[in-house]
Amino acid sequence: MGKLVLIRHGQSVWNLKNVFTGWVDVPLSPKGIDEAIAAGKKLEAINFDMIFTSVQVRALETAMIAIVQNKQTKTPIIIHEEGQMKEWAKIYSEKMKEESIPVYRDWHLNERYYGELQGLNKDDTAEKYGAEQVHIWRRSYDVPPPQGECLGDTAKRTIPFFEKHILSQLKKGNNIMISAHGNSLRSIVMFIEKLSQAEVLNLEIPTGQPIIYNFADDKLTRE
Repeated sequence: MGKLVLIRHGQSVWNLKNVFTGWVDVPLSPKGIDEAIAAGKKLEAINFDMIFTSVQVRALETAMIAIVQNKQTKTPIIIHEEGQMKEWAKIYSEKMKEESIPVYRDWHLNERYYGELQGLNKDDTAEKYGAEQVHIWRRSYDVPPPQGECLGDTAKRTIPFFEKHILSQLKKGNNIMISAHGNSLRSIVMFIEKLSQAEVLNLEIPTGQPIIYNFADDKLTRE
């Protein structure tokens, strides 16, 4: 039986400043670092086989900080799949390969793209466009912000990636961690738990709080 752990990154600097972040690459805040440490301690007994994150630094930071709290002695290693790093980051020790946890970064797990809202303060944006309009942009399934993605758009990239790359590993009995974002994880939870478009709009995924599923009989069940 494999385990799947989903973690929304810890609080970022722009979460703290109440700013739309989307694909802007900002780091964790001090509180976010503490949240990642706390998440790792909750997961310290799980022997992870693979880690997947978005390409955004706040998700990678969260995964790396969390995994070093783990009781297993394996080392998380970022896998580079192209360019000079692919060639020069090779490990030549079979022993160290066996003692490594591969960490894969992929843009399909990135946060929802907020388009022209990125970098804007959320309260100021509500004053400019109206709180109701901003709420629709943030919470509707199929209405995107200007030049951005709606949740449905995000699901179109996250769910196929999950089916192709994550489910196949769970079927092999591997324990997987995904460190990503509020909206990319909402779409994955929608798929796993078969939520309707209306139901997923009410789904909240707090920062730094692991969601754990057990995989058995070709099915994921939340702990």
